[in-house]
Amino acid sequence: MKYTKQNFMMSVLGIIIYIADLIVDIWVSVRFFHEGQYVFSVLALSFMLFGTLVVQCFSYSWFKADLKKAGQESQHCFLLLHCLQGGIFTRYWFALKRGYHAAFTYDSNTSNFMEEQIDLHKEVIDRVTDLSMLRLFETYLEGCPQLILQLYVLLGHGQANFSQYAAIMVSCCAISWSTVDYQVALRKSLPDKKLLNGLCPKITYLFYKFFTLLSWMLSVVLLLFVNVKIALFMLLFLWLLGIIWAFKKNTQFCTSVSMEFLYRIVVGFILIFTFFNIKGQNTKCPMSCYYIVRVLGTLGILIVFWVCPLTIFNSDYFMPISITIVLTLLLGILFLIVYYGTFHPNRSEETKCDEIDGKPVIRECRMRYFLME
Repeated sequence: MKYTKQNFMMSVLGIIIYIADLIVDIWVSVRFFHEGQYVFSVLALSFMLFGTLVVQCFSYSWFKADLKKAGQESQHCFLLLHCLQGGIFTRYWFALKRGYHAAFTYDSNTSNFMEEQIDLHKEVIDRVTDLSMLRLFETYLEGCPQLILQLYVLLGHGQANFSQYAAIMVSCCAISWSTVDYQVALRKSLPDKKLLNGLCPKITYLFYKFFTLLSWMLSVVLLLFVNVKIALFMLLFLWLLGIIWAFKKNTQFCTSVSMEFLYRIVVGFILIFTFFNIKGQNTKCPMSCYYIVRVLGTLGILIVFWVCPLTIFNSDYFMPISITIVLTLLLGILFLIVYYGTFHPNRSEETKCDEIDGKPVIRECRMRYFLME
């Protein structure tokens, strides 16, 4: 388990994408406000605040857990930083500072340094994995709703300014990057898990997530044009089903009851957009059911959209959007089958459970107390 120079560069790229995503979101919100589109401005700002507030809650809980484990008292400066929405930047500072030391300046292989080296690399990998999990939460809580909003505005008005195109591109990059980065970081942080090595498995996993997400988001946007209330009801219903599923599976991600409840709410929200393995169990059947429902839901939305004539929607987009939805869904399912059939690290261990997308609680280390009040 070693933190390499390549891992360090990935961490640097991660914070660049995070900052770019934050700047573009603020830019789009201000642009909406200046154009008199106050509802869109408030929505864009609300999505951003919702995502970052939840992430700050988890981040501060983990800081408290780290200090408690080290026998130190909780410092008020960390609370202040998180109240000022600086928790992620604080974590990136510590991770990059220690990561640079581990990857570039701490490469002695003598026996006097081996044990200390292992501890340093493990510390950095754990910090980076924490960040990856937080970025994953932020991506689905804020990035996905933002992308749906931008697509809705773009398709509804037929014209868009540079800020909207930038927001769409940055959101796509953030979602794709955080999803793959988390899988890589999670497996690297757990010695009992096989690494996601090679470019092909990562690209295949990326395309599987990206295409299935894009297809579903476009479908949701079309349903919003048909009837906003029906679309919101459907999303809330799916969110509720996801929360019920998390409670039914009795997730044990957190040691705190309140944080575990928040975690299950977040899991329910993520399940609106993509499948998320929340328990160390075989997911072949649940995943199959999930994507069968996804296919049926997408086809249903397309049928409703074509049956109901819409005057507020640019008719030039009818055929291209429908073809895009179908093709991206088919490509996403195809990449899913290829990934789990060919590239999945545990594909040869049929008797073992699938890896948990949330961190397991069976290991006596930082991961076991990942969320702790």
